[in-house]
Amino acid sequence: MRYPEFLKDGGTIGFVAPSMGCTTEPYRSAFDNAIKRFHSMGYKTIEGPNCRCDSGIGISNTPKKCAEELNESYASADSDVLISCGGGELMCEVVPYIDFERVKQSKPKWYMGYSDNTNFTFLEATIADTAGIYGPCAGSFGMEVWHESLTDAFNLLCGRKLSFTNYPMWEKESIKDENAPFVGYNLTEKSCISSIPTVAKESRLTMRGRLLGGCMDCLINLLGTSFDHVREFNERYSDDGIIWFLEACDLNVMGMRRAMWQMKNAGWFSNVKGFLIGRPAHFGEEMFGIDHRQALSSLLREFNVPIIMDLDIGHMSPMMPVVCGSMADVSFDGSNFTISYDIEQ
Repeated sequence: MRYPEFLKDGGTIGFVAPSMGCTTEPYRSAFDNAIKRFHSMGYKTIEGPNCRCDSGIGISNTPKKCAEELNESYASADSDVLISCGGGELMCEVVPYIDFERVKQSKPKWYMGYSDNTNFTFLEATIADTAGIYGPCAGSFGMEVWHESLTDAFNLLCGRKLSFTNYPMWEKESIKDENAPFVGYNLTEKSCISSIPTVAKESRLTMRGRLLGGCMDCLINLLGTSFDHVREFNERYSDDGIIWFLEACDLNVMGMRRAMWQMKNAGWFSNVKGFLIGRPAHFGEEMFGIDHRQALSSLLREFNVPIIMDLDIGHMSPMMPVVCGSMADVSFDGSNFTISYDIEQ
């Protein structure tokens, strides 16, 4: 696995929009404020040509132009790291135009984004053997006072912090809008992490393996295509074992279960060491009398590996930064979750 160099003081942060750009409120103002914040911290910034474009369908521009921006920005020496402008709907259409061979041949560069950006963070690990960060997009850094999770994500980009713990509260309903683009998270819900097996008092559940995953909505779209290199990834890292991190956006309870069934029966979990499940966007919903916890855990029990659920991963803020492709040590004592990355440079 190739690990990029960390962002140095005074370095250059590049922004790209292979999914949606920052063209509507509150995202445009938040993006502007993020750039202002990074400049005040002593960093330089550079924007790709699609960052403020909205001429595409579910993405910032045409699939070909979105890929051109990503290909050029990744290979260019003008930026030291890349942060995606945002998620979206159809980054899958960009994937055929991404030059993964060029990514392989280029000096590795940290790329951070989540949701639709799974189409790159997942594939750069499985196809180009390069680690990426499943974490907040550019506009999040426009928050007036950074939440601890944003500081964590940026410190990871800079290599200042490689071990992270869960946050005590999370946001069920955002109050960020065009009238309040810089507002912080609306932290109304207490952390509710659970595990299978249940952690006994004064005990701790631990696992070590190589991280792989992202947004299930995107993953099942890639499954079975010519871009599905999971079998090869499993074989390449058979000695490490895979810790899958998964979360969902549009999928409801049964949609999540169907997605998990599909990945299981495609052989993706053949080398699994454990599952880290983020809070889904449809958190709290039930179908046929069961919620997402029951729907997923009953399907995954057969693997007889630890399952930790409702983590700070993905769409329900705040989110911990997850290094896709990295070796990691995970521990959970029944209330406190910790993940530590083993990044070689």
